[in-house]
Amino acid sequence: MKEKINVAVIGLGCRGSSMLSCNICKMEDVNIIGICDVYEDRVKKSAEDVVNSGREKPFCTLDYKEILSMPELDSVYIATSWETHIEIAIEAMEKGVIPAIEVGGAASIDICRKLVDTYEKTGVPLMFMENCCYGENEMVVHNMVRKGLFGKVVFCSGCYSHDLRDEVAYGTKNRHYRLKHYLNENKENYPTHELGPIAKILDINRGNRFVSLYSLCSESHGMADYVDRHEDLHEELLGKSFAQADIVKTFLKTERGELVELTLDTTLPQSYTRGFTVRGTRGMYEEERDMLVVDGEKPDNSDHTHIDKLIAEKKYDDEYLPEIWKNTTEEMLSAGHGGMDWFVLRAWIDCVKSGTLPPIDVYDAVTWMVVSALSEESLRSGKSVDFPDFTNGKYKNRTDHAEGAYEIK
Repeated sequence: MKEKINVAVIGLGCRGSSMLSCNICKMEDVNIIGICDVYEDRVKKSAEDVVNSGREKPFCTLDYKEILSMPELDSVYIATSWETHIEIAIEAMEKGVIPAIEVGGAASIDICRKLVDTYEKTGVPLMFMENCCYGENEMVVHNMVRKGLFGKVVFCSGCYSHDLRDEVAYGTKNRHYRLKHYLNENKENYPTHELGPIAKILDINRGNRFVSLYSLCSESHGMADYVDRHEDLHEELLGKSFAQADIVKTFLKTERGELVELTLDTTLPQSYTRGFTVRGTRGMYEEERDMLVVDGEKPDNSDHTHIDKLIAEKKYDDEYLPEIWKNTTEEMLSAGHGGMDWFVLRAWIDCVKSGTLPPIDVYDAVTWMVVSALSEESLRSGKSVDFPDFTNGKYKNRTDHAEGAYEIK
């Protein structure tokens, strides 16, 4: 077990810079030895944040290859654009550096296979930074499922419902890559927030796998309407056709027979929700109504049991609340997304320090990310598509697993 590890951050946009300044800088068992972005002002600002936290100024560069060539580097946190996550991770693994990559969809099956091949060739693990796997409700429901409270799970659903019209439309001004994707591509472009916790519940890559995927979508009107009503966008975007549909529905079938429904909803008026839902023969949980229904505990159809109330009353804490959520501090909860950011960072750092496998590994990463590429193919063809098995059959009897407090069993 290493007392401290040397890490670097590549990608200092909104996500990368905030995770660095608000969280990684507070991790005493981490040395921040390098930072990188394609924009010099971002690098300068993040360097100042690191120094202002009481640390030495890290090595600063606009070329990520210089970061990966640092001989003392143990691990790199990659928060670059969707299309560059995997390529940079592959280069890191080839140099013996453990990558932790932020979420997003994958552009193709081939790039996912290349990532897996690189892992299997080098033996260098990868941590996929899907923070929603560490959400309190997601983890409580996960444990309830594991302990049989829901009976046999038959259906799960989730969504990424997040009004991103301003973020997308002002992509050029804000130097955000989403704009070009929404102009040119139509797919389930951000599947992992909702799919990650569901995949863990359904034992995907651990005895179960997805076998098929089918997507369908609405027309695309939300972005064009938004642009029409904002004159400062007219010169660049008025009259432009946005390829990305307003609503994309994706259905996945597992080998065991469970059905999963995903919804992408980012270009219409909407309040944020991930819509996490699990349905079983003896119980269910639905995030949007914060409703938990368990056989024998629901008096009538008008009196449902709310999971937050159960947690507050400590009814389920001892048996179902994960250990990492039992002694949370204000620092953890304020780290971002209600504590999820702190836990996913600690999961990454702890596995690098201990030399153990990450709790969200390379097979999880490609299985969740490839949904984007598959949904694009399904929408283009109007047909269901086969889901690749990136484990090449190993999912049936995998014995390698993560260890420690942040394992998602």
